[in-house]
Parts: sequence; C-alpha cells; structure tokens
Amino acid sequence: MKKSQIFDQVMDMKKQIGELYEQLGELQGNLGDLLEENNRLKVENHHLRNHLQLVQDEEDASEDQAQTNQSPKKGNPPGEGYDNLARIYEEGFHICNLQFGSPRRDEDCIFCLELLTKKNGS
Repeated sequence: MKKSQIFDQVMDMKKQIGELYEQLGELQGNLGDLLEENNRLKVENHHLRNHLQLVQDEEDASEDQAQTNQSPKKGNPPGEGYDNLARIYEEGFHICNLQFGSPRRDEDCIFCLELLTKKNGS
C-alpha cells in the first residue's frame, strides 16, 4: 500500500470521526432537552395531582355536608357489618383482632367464633 493511500484513509477516518462527534453533540443536546421536559412534566403532574386531590376533597366535603343536611338518620342497617364478617369468615379468613384478614387453615378459630356468637347472642 502506498503512503498516499494510507494518508487518504486516515483523512477519511478523521472526517468520519468528526461527523460522529457532531452527531453525538446533537444527541446530547436532544437528551438535555428531553430531560428538562421530563422534569417539567413531572412537576406539572405533581401540581395537577395535588389540585385534583383538593377538588376531590372539596367535592367529598360538600357531599358529606349535603347528606348531613338531608337525612341525619341515614346509614347502614344494623347487623350488616356482622353479616359481612360472617361472610368473610365463611370464605376462609380470620375476622378476629388477632389475625384479621389472614387466611384460616381448615380448623375453626375460637376468637372468630366468639365474635360471631356475640352477634347471635345479642
């Protein structure tokens, strides 16, 4: 290979490296823009979530106020909570305060049964 051919190859590689360097600079600039936009959107999202929560809280408060003004005696019928607890117990979960919500094994729990008999006894 001649010296001039080697020199030409080196010059071509130098040119290619220069173009790649320019492309890398453009990518770096684009990445910076994207990171800034992402950060701005995160902040905006946070503010919108806070605003949405405030609006939701205000709506809930006004609904609660309207319900209190309409009927002060409205609520769950008596015994509905115990019926739900009995259903949960029958589905195989503890309802006692010691292990509430954890799965029951095949045997009955005396603490859960005591809660269920309190309802029947009263």
